[in-house]
Amino acid sequence: MMKDFEVGRTYNRRRDLHERFGGQRQGGISTPTGQTFIWLFTGESGEQYGYKDGWNKNGVFVYTGEGQKGDMKFVRGNLAIREHAQERKSLALFQSLGKGRDYRYLGEFVCETYDYRRVIVFHLVRIEDTNVPSFEPTEHSSVSVESIDSLRKIAYKAASSASEVKEVDAKRVVYERSESVRQYVLARANGKCESYRKDAPFRRGNGTAYLEPHHIRRVPDGGSDHPRSVAAVCPNCHREIHSGEHGREKNEDLANQVLEIESRGQD
Repeated sequence: MMKDFEVGRTYNRRRDLHERFGGQRQGGISTPTGQTFIWLFTGESGEQYGYKDGWNKNGVFVYTGEGQKGDMKFVRGNLAIREHAQERKSLALFQSLGKGRDYRYLGEFVCETYDYRRVIVFHLVRIEDTNVPSFEPTEHSSVSVESIDSLRKIAYKAASSASEVKEVDAKRVVYERSESVRQYVLARANGKCESYRKDAPFRRGNGTAYLEPHHIRRVPDGGSDHPRSVAAVCPNCHREIHSGEHGREKNEDLANQVLEIESRGQD
């Protein structure tokens, strides 16, 4: 769905978003039923209540939750943002160009951290700033069941709902989450492409299998890192999934296989 939107372009909220995908037409947080994304809308309207969204010096977008009376609570839209990674939903951010005007699409974000002092302030990080570019392991070419279980626990804990930390730590937390998930996925693959199901095509200089991280949930790489959404695949399968004639079917087969593995692991 999100590949249909171009960063920097403007869209009419009613016609281009809600009439196509549904979701609440009022307020800053919209959760369309049955979709894999959450709309976030930002603008100057919140300033009348003392809220101001925007970029901080670390390249994190500071986004104020919803609720105008009393302390904000983690319900409805606020809860949806906090749990978006766990629910494997994207956060799509749009910025108002003024009252009655269209919205500019700022891109897809993840939220791993927030501040909560009566007002909930979410720290949003661009998808492009979260991805560990490749698997660069120093171990895990062959791991025991006990090691995999340990890595799985770390990965699932890292991929759970957002945590309350200082704003300046947001990018670090997101990066560490991504790395934890990727290291577990590499151990899960144990030297074999999870799509082709055969040995990696070659080994690195340190003797470990060369595999690439692939986000199963959507065709463009990116999206929320979760053990059920990331696979370790060989370069050939990776390219075929993205560009091949039967890429969609290959990706679906991979998704089902990973889901089966992870379902067994959580028993």
